Amino acid sequence: MSTADDSVESLSEVMFAEADAETAAAPEAPGAASTAPRTRWAAIVWGLFFAGLAFGGIWLLSDPQRRDSVTDWLAGLAPATIIAVSLLAVGVLVLVAGLAGLLRRLQRRMPH
Repeated sequence: MSTADDSVESLSEVMFAEADAETAAAPEAPGAASTAPRTRWAAIVWGLFFAGLAFGGIWLLSDPQRRDSVTDWLAGLAPATIIAVSLLAVGVLVLVAGLAGLLRRLQRRMPH
């Protein structure tokens, strides 16, 4: 048993010694430690979007008169209008996603 244990110990010592030598010889990435954390623009943009959506929904539905007006408007929609409003909503989502992507790309191009 001692020969097997000795060979495992010597093998692990050789492996760790090689790994330590490679780590010491590897050059560090320039500025790797000095980079500041990036701003998560998608979280900010989507958070503002959903906060505005929630505010508008609460404002719209908090007054009984406005709530009745919304109910009457929804009941009177034609199928073509429903399709148009749905396409508009998808377009707004794509616009917000594009804005978040644009801000991220601009941040990557800016020097640190």
